[in-house]
Amino acid sequence: MEKFNLNSSLKKFGAAALAALILFAGGAAGSYIATRYTVTEAGISTATNPGGAAVASTPTAYDQRNPYVAIVKRSSPAVVNIDVETMVTEQPMVNPFQGNPFFEEFFGEEFFGPQQRQSQPRKVPRRGKGSGFIVSKEGYILTNNHVVEDADKIKVTMLDGRTFDAKKVGQDPTFDLAIIQIKAKDLPVLQLGDSSATEVGEQVVAIGNPHGFENTVTAGIISAKNRTLQAPGINFQGFLQTDAAINPGNSGGPLIDLNGNVIGINTAIVPYAQGIGFAIPVNMAKQIMDDLIKHGEVRRGWLGVTVQPLTASLVEAYKIPTKEGSIVADVQKGSPAEKFGLKRGDVIISVGDSKVKNSEDVVFAVRNRLAGEKVPFEIYRDGKKMTVEVTLGDMDSVPGARRQSGSSRGGQQNAPKESTQMGITVVLNSPEFSKQYELSETGGVVVTKIAQGSQGQRLGLRPRDVILEINRQKINSIADWERMMSAKKGALGFLVSRDGQTLFISVGK
Repeated sequence: MEKFNLNSSLKKFGAAALAALILFAGGAAGSYIATRYTVTEAGISTATNPGGAAVASTPTAYDQRNPYVAIVKRSSPAVVNIDVETMVTEQPMVNPFQGNPFFEEFFGEEFFGPQQRQSQPRKVPRRGKGSGFIVSKEGYILTNNHVVEDADKIKVTMLDGRTFDAKKVGQDPTFDLAIIQIKAKDLPVLQLGDSSATEVGEQVVAIGNPHGFENTVTAGIISAKNRTLQAPGINFQGFLQTDAAINPGNSGGPLIDLNGNVIGINTAIVPYAQGIGFAIPVNMAKQIMDDLIKHGEVRRGWLGVTVQPLTASLVEAYKIPTKEGSIVADVQKGSPAEKFGLKRGDVIISVGDSKVKNSEDVVFAVRNRLAGEKVPFEIYRDGKKMTVEVTLGDMDSVPGARRQSGSSRGGQQNAPKESTQMGITVVLNSPEFSKQYELSETGGVVVTKIAQGSQGQRLGLRPRDVILEINRQKINSIADWERMMSAKKGALGFLVSRDGQTLFISVGK
């Protein structure tokens, strides 16, 4: 028997299937699903609507003892194996002894002849495998973006042995989801469930193509919900964690509950662990599937704010009546946030129905919504609770990044008056000063020096920072700066402009 080598098998799938130590995959569906399967004491009943085809079967005694068997029989026909081929450039192998007279004379033309000298880069196919599942009678298949992202050829194989060439329809790298399509008739489809109703401990089934072993079935439970995974270029919240075995090649396959409904898209693994796999909740996929089919991409929502976490010092300095939430540090000009009334200093405590505990919650909640959605933001402003409803814009319409400040330059002027507090040396800002040093603000005071080891350095302040406010009071002069710094005995909250964006920096005195 041939020895199975896990490392060599992993290499076959290439970097597209691995991100740092995490392997990603995806899935989605929506109003296109047609067939519903329900497990009852008598077995599985089937309800079919015009959206797709289903094949009824009489449940056996064995089906009643083990619901997995019936679920697999019903679901497997709609799960497909995906083979991809990508043309990559292969660099020629360089002979380390080329040009050495001794070796050329000793080995002769066979190793050092003109053919070897003229070796050029060439295109070669790189192959990979993944999984997916059919979500509509039109042949739309949901899978992971990383499975098909760079593929030049995509072949889909069904349980009954039929094979089809597939085309890409839409891709979303943010959530690692993709839609491909095949042309065929009488296709089975999978029903999408409600991942928000899924409970930890619930039993689930995964079906896919791990390591090329087609139509492999594994079972387990939901181990946890709302897992966050971070890797280079990836920061994703909301994963379902499962101990159902998931391996390279499972990417894009369905995670199915005991009602026969898809609740997740098998997406990620920790390669060095056992029983730790992750799936994208299907509710997330439902939201973006229409955009992928209609536009080939997701029209992701845009708010236009910079948010920061609440710190104990900020809560004290600004008398904020909550310890959980995220403070708006900056509002981009022309953004939906500005248009609908969000302001710098607002503390966001919920987005829609989701409570906000930290800044990441705000980012995730907005990123998970589409352009044009009306979203209520519950906030504290000046100690009062209120709600601001914002219609999110289109991320594609986001203006270009603000011009970043360069190094100081310009002619030498008379040295302005300086003042040093807490190791922070500042001068009064002015339109002339701001223009000379390419600052984005014309008011406040400008940090020119930070003493080594001082409290100012520990705060993270930098030269060229513009301090606009202290505890919500504007700084219009050096006298204002000195009075505010010396008079306060409690916490201090600085509103700072840095490289065209504002942020809050706080310290307890």
